[in-house]
Amino acid sequence: MKFKEKVVWITGASSGIGEALAYAFSQEGAFVAISARNQEALEKVRNACAYPDKVMIAPLDVANFDLVPEVAAKIIDRFGYLNILVNNAGISQRSLVRDTAFSVDQQVMNVNFMGTVAVTKAVLPTMLHQHFGQIVVISSVMGKIGTPLRSAYAASKHALHGFFECLRAEVKEEGVGICIICPGYVNTNVTINALTGDGSPNKVKAESTANGLSPNEFAHKALKAIAAEKEEALIGGKELLTIYIQRFFPRLLRWIIRRVNVT
Repeated sequence: MKFKEKVVWITGASSGIGEALAYAFSQEGAFVAISARNQEALEKVRNACAYPDKVMIAPLDVANFDLVPEVAAKIIDRFGYLNILVNNAGISQRSLVRDTAFSVDQQVMNVNFMGTVAVTKAVLPTMLHQHFGQIVVISSVMGKIGTPLRSAYAASKHALHGFFECLRAEVKEEGVGICIICPGYVNTNVTINALTGDGSPNKVKAESTANGLSPNEFAHKALKAIAAEKEEALIGGKELLTIYIQRFFPRLLRWIIRRVNVT
C-alpha cells in the first residue's frame, strides 16, 4: 500500500474524478482531506470511503481565494504534514467564443487556474519546509490542444501547464514533485455541468464522455502515475492520439478539428 498513512488533500472531491480519487486513496490507507463547495456531498463521500475515520471534510470553493489559506492551515494542523495535494477542482465550458459572456471566461479561469494556483501557494511553504511533497494537477487533453466550444476551458488548462512546468523547475531540487495528469474522456457529469455562454449549465452528457473511462478506472491509473512520481501522465482512450498528432502534425490536427463534431 504505497499511500498508507500518507496525507492527501483532494479538491473537487464531491463527485466524478475527485470522488473516485478519494475512494482510491482511502482504500490504500491514506489520510484524506476532501474539499468541494457541497458539504452534504462531501459527507456522503466520506461515509463511502474505506476508512471514514481517516477522512477530513474541508469545505471550500477554490475561487474564494481569501478562504484558501485558512482551509489549508486547518488540514495541515490536523495531520501535521501534507504528502500530496491533488488539484482537481474545475468546471468545463460548451459555447462559442462569440456567444460566451466575459464573466463566464472569468469564472472558468478563476476556478480552474487561479483557484489551483491559490491552493498550491497555500501549501507550498509547508512542503518546502518539509523537503517532501507532491503536487498533482488534473489537467486535460485540452491542456495540449484546442477545439471549438471550449475556449476558456482550454485556456485554463493550457495555463496550468505553463505555471506548473515553471514551478517544477523551481522546486525539483527541494524535494517537491509536480505531476500533471491529462485525462481524456472520463464518464462523469463534466459536460452536464459545463457552462454555456450565459453561465447556465449545459445539462447534456456528451456521448464521448458517456463512453469514456469509468472514474474508478481513471483513479486506479492516476494512483499508479502518482506512486511512480511521473512528471506527466496521459490517461484515456484513442482521444489521446490527438496530443501526438498535435506534436508532430499540427496542421493536420487543425484540419481534422475543423471538420469533426467535438460537442
